[in-house]
Formats: sequence, structure tokens, C-alpha cells
Amino acid sequence: MDDAEAARSGGSTQGLRERLGAELFARVAGPDGPAVRQRIHGRPGPRWFGPERPIRTVHGDAAMFVGGLRALLLQSLHPLAMAAVAAHSGFRSDPWGRLQRTSTFLAVTTFGTAEDAQDAVKRVRAVHARISGTTAAGQSYRAGDPHLLGWVHAAEVDSFLRAHQAFGVAPLDPAGCDGYLADTARVASALGVVDPPRNRAELAARLRAYGPELDATAQARDTARFLLLHPPLPLPARPAYTALAGAAVSLLPPESRRLLGLPPTVPLLEPALVRPAGRAVVRLIRWAMAGPPPPQRRPD
Repeated sequence: MDDAEAARSGGSTQGLRERLGAELFARVAGPDGPAVRQRIHGRPGPRWFGPERPIRTVHGDAAMFVGGLRALLLQSLHPLAMAAVAAHSGFRSDPWGRLQRTSTFLAVTTFGTAEDAQDAVKRVRAVHARISGTTAAGQSYRAGDPHLLGWVHAAEVDSFLRAHQAFGVAPLDPAGCDGYLADTARVASALGVVDPPRNRAELAARLRAYGPELDATAQARDTARFLLLHPPLPLPARPAYTALAGAAVSLLPPESRRLLGLPPTVPLLEPALVRPAGRAVVRLIRWAMAGPPPPQRRPD
């Protein structure tokens, strides 16, 4: 290959990378994504977390695509949380909007200024305060209930951390894992979670404590089918999404898989095929979305 051919090949690869990265970013961040990203990373001021903190390592990695799917599946197993999501979140009618709101909240609280992080928390708490209802079984729920918030938080951080350890580019050491949970506890406390877990032992104990409350309602199983079999994606994107979904399912506890009606763990198949396929797609996402690093500011 001569220099001209190499230049054309390099330009074609870079063009593909930019197009794929732009499409992924638009899906995750929405039409205002570039402006929001500039504000998050470029606005001066103190932050809740400095660039050395584990929360930045986890939430800034493409393994979050797997962690997010696992979190949604696991969270659906609490009937009250599932009823609130089904009735009020719009995840079926506007799934991309919900993803964009969630990803923006995570980005602001992880990387943004302390002022913007606190404002984001205030807005979420205001939304939670307006949400209440009754399940099909006659149980009442409030989105702002600290106990319910505690389940959502525990399921979320367990999912994000497990996905990072399995698919992240830089898995954390034991101290880093505990540091991540200590970081996320700060956000959880601001949202109204009472005594959120701050290390792996506390997280494991908290998840066990919620065990008797979990059940796969019809809404939970319908959500699993929607997420795993009928995602709102064009056909060309389905194979990559299927690999991410398979990776997310592979990280679920066996009992959660059973409740959701998902296939049981296959000891040889998952390590040999499912995990490598998920890892390949995560690497592709990481490659596509890598660009010039945003300006980083340490807390003042």
C-alpha cells in the first residue's frame, strides 16, 4: 500500500469512527448533547468528584452500556419500582428520551460542577415528589420513598460496577471498588436514600435484604421482553445490541434470571461466546466515541 492509499484508508476509517460516534452520542445525549457536554466539562467551579475518583472511571467507560441494561432488568424485579416506572417514566413511549435524561443526570453529577449537580438532584427530587400510585395488586407506592430509592440505587450501582469489572478498559482494584460505592453514596444521599452502601460488603448485604420483596410481575417480564427482544432500534444495529443485551443478562444473578423467565446460566457458552461478543461491542463503542479529551478541572 502506497502513501496515498494509506491516507485514503486512514481517512475512511476516521470518517467511519466519527459517523458512528456521532450517532451513538446523539442517541445517548439527545439533540442538546454537545451544548450539555460543553457545560458539564467546560464550566469552571468545584466538583463533587475530582478526576482521580473511581466514579469517573466507571461512569466514563463504554461498559456502562452493559451496566445500564442490567440495571433496568434488575430494578424491574421490585414490584413497586416497576409499577412506578411503567406508569410514569415513559420508557415505552419515549425510551430514548428516558435514556437521555438518565445519562445526562449521571454525567452532571459525576463530572459537572457542584452547583449543577445539586440542581440536577433538586429537579429529580421534585419529579419524585409528584409520583405516586397503586400497583395492580393494590399496593401503594411513592417514587420518593427512601426505601424504594434505596433499591433503585443498589441495583444500579451493583450493575454499573459489575459491568465495569467485566467489560471496562481499566477494572478497579478492591479499594477502587469500595471507593466507587463511597462516591455513588454521596449522590444517593442527596437524592434521599438513607444510609446508602459505601463498600462491597454493605452493598451485598443491602441486596440480600431486598430479596424477599422481589418478584417478577407481568410488567417486569414485559419489560424484559421489550429490552431484550424488541428494542427501538433499526435492524442494522440489532446484532450489536443483542451482544450487549446478552452480556447484561450474563451478569444477572441466577435467581433474577429465573424470575424474569430468562435462560439459566450456561457455564461453557457464556464465557466462550456471550462475554467475548459483549466485550467486542463495548470495545467498538469505546473506539467510536473516543475523541479529544474534554477539558478537566479539579475541584477548587
